[in-house]
Order: sequence, then structure tokens, then C-alpha cells
Amino acid sequence: MTMAGSNTEPPKPLWLLAELTYSCPLQCPYCSNPVDIAKYKQELTTDEWIRVFREARAMGAAQLGLSGGEPLVRQDLEILIAEARKLGFYTNLITSGVGMDEDRIKAFKKAGLDHIQVSFQASDEELNNFIAGTDAFEHKLEMARLVKKYDYPMVLCFVLHRQNQEQVAQILDLAAALEADYVELAATQYYGWAMLNRDALMPTREQVKKAEAVAHEYQKKMQGKMKIYYVVPDYYENRPKACMNGWGSVFLTISPDGTAVPCHAASTLPGLTFPNVKDHSIEYIWNDSEDFNKFRGYGWMKEPCKTCPEREKDFGGCRCQAYMLTGDARNADPVCSKSPHHGELLDKLTQLEAAAEKNEKPLVFRNMPNSRKLLKGVSLN
Repeated sequence: MTMAGSNTEPPKPLWLLAELTYSCPLQCPYCSNPVDIAKYKQELTTDEWIRVFREARAMGAAQLGLSGGEPLVRQDLEILIAEARKLGFYTNLITSGVGMDEDRIKAFKKAGLDHIQVSFQASDEELNNFIAGTDAFEHKLEMARLVKKYDYPMVLCFVLHRQNQEQVAQILDLAAALEADYVELAATQYYGWAMLNRDALMPTREQVKKAEAVAHEYQKKMQGKMKIYYVVPDYYENRPKACMNGWGSVFLTISPDGTAVPCHAASTLPGLTFPNVKDHSIEYIWNDSEDFNKFRGYGWMKEPCKTCPEREKDFGGCRCQAYMLTGDARNADPVCSKSPHHGELLDKLTQLEAAAEKNEKPLVFRNMPNSRKLLKGVSLN
């Protein structure tokens, strides 16, 4: 099947994200995992994941991300890493560090793991443990030091939101003290649990402005010592990001149950029935499945994207965000100033800033025993 609106074959999936499990010992309210995680209990077996790796590698995939949930929950993780190494993948473990110790890091090294990214919730123990829902801060510090000890690139990730947006200087001081090589100041992406908690997590415009200034200051100060990545939250931009470098263009995500999606949030879109690796090969899924071709190319676009000179740069922005904010995945991402819905987004931001001052909505933590009750009747629009 050719790309929608073109006569060219689909590009190759270069980046495979294996969401090994949605199980996680943490309770982060900004988690982008699906809110209905209970339906993903039938996880792929070790052999099924190895087949996925083999087929994706044959399609051209070169980089493999091992994530979750918390991938350390999988007791076969070392086996999966070793098999991926044999296939020639560059492997990246994306983890909270909870469930890891020195012996396991040694085992990962022996298996051929290339890269470990450790996430923190904040720069201080109290807020970190509150957001994580568990006393994990000191353990994370220990794991970060061990990652450095065993000669992995020191990569730290801090997800920013209203609760920790003003900690950027302290966060970067902590990263420097840990001798981090790379620090990702990742703006919360409002999908899954994060979308549910958007009103309580969305930073104010003033917070974003100050955080950006601090990040740029540290980028200059730490030049040549520590690479710092800071991205302004989508909602505060005037131009949309090239989400996943275009639908079905580079990234392939496999959910714990084997569902294949072009990005980790695509399952939120209604009317799409994504294929499963238990039923189809990666080659069929990537090249021929209807939903992987749904938003490829430019033929699906409506105005203003259809004739926009920027469409080959931003691909109309994020389909999931367009759906969640406008109700139609074919609309231009409302982040874009050219979108007819951009004004509605600005109005929503004004409402969220007002709500921030009142602090009316409590956080709903994932894995909470009573979270099911709290979710009843909640609107995500």
C-alpha cells in the first residue's frame, strides 16, 4: 500500500518502542499510559517479543526503547536485551530505577544494554516521593550513581508540570551533582492519566517563561559538560511540533498486549482498530494496515493544513492532541496559530490559569485503589 496522498512506499520504521508492561510500582499522575490499563493484562510472552524484535529489525528498525509502565517488572528483561543486542539494535532502557540494583545493572551490561535513562519526579525527596506515590528518591539517586559507575551514558529525565516547574534550577543542580551527561526537561504530554489531571498539572505561562529562562542559562553555563534539553509545553507554542516526525513515518510502538500503534497515544483515537502482532507480521502492520496509513502523507489533511507551506515540516501537528482538543483527529493541531481552534485553546489556558490560583481539582494518581470511582463521569475535553 502506498502512503495516503502520494505514490511512494511508506518509509521504514527506524525507532521501535517496546512497551513491555503497563505494570508500575509508581503512581505518577502525569503518566501517559492509558487510563484503562486494566485491559492490558495479557502481555506478550518472551518469545513473542523476540519475534517482534526480529521482524522490526528486518524492516530497518535500528533503535529499540524498552519502556512501560516500568520495564524492570519484566523478569525476562535481561533475555530481551541480549536478543536485541544479537539482532544489532541500539538498546535504551527507560526506567524509574525502582526494581533495579547493582546486580541487575551488571546483568544488563553483560547482556549488551547500551543506554539507561533514569527518571525523577522532582529535585527534592518530599515532592519526588509525593508525585511517585512511594519513597523512591534515595533509591533513584543510588541507581543514577551506579549507572555512571558502570560506564553508561548518564541520562536523566524530569517530567515538568505545575508542581515542579519552578524547580528547574534545583533540578539542574542535582543533575550536575550526579555528573549527568544528558538531562531531559520533558514537558508533560497530556494523554492518559496526564490528560485526566490536566487542570492540576498545567503550568502557568509565567512558570513556563521563568523555567525556559533558567534552562537557557544553564545550557550556557554547562556547555561542554552536560547537554540539557528543554522543550516549551505544546499548549504554549504557536507552531505545532512534528509529532513522531509524521504518522507512521519513523516510530513504531508495540503495546504490552501486542497492539501496534504509530505512537503511544494513538489508541485514544476513536474509530481505529489497530492491528496486533499476534495476528499480523510487522511488515504487514507497517506497510498495509489501514490505520497505519490513515494519516500518512498529506491526502487526509483538511484546511488550513492541506495548503499550508509548513505541512512538510510539522505534518499538521499531533493527531491525538487534535482529537482531544477539537473532537476531530483530521483537524489542525490547535497549538498552531493558523488553526481555527487556536483561540479556543488560548481561552482554555486562561481558564486553567484561573483554576491554578484556586487549586480546586485534586490529583488522581494512577494505581490508586479508589481511582476507578474518581474517574466516573470525568470529561477529558
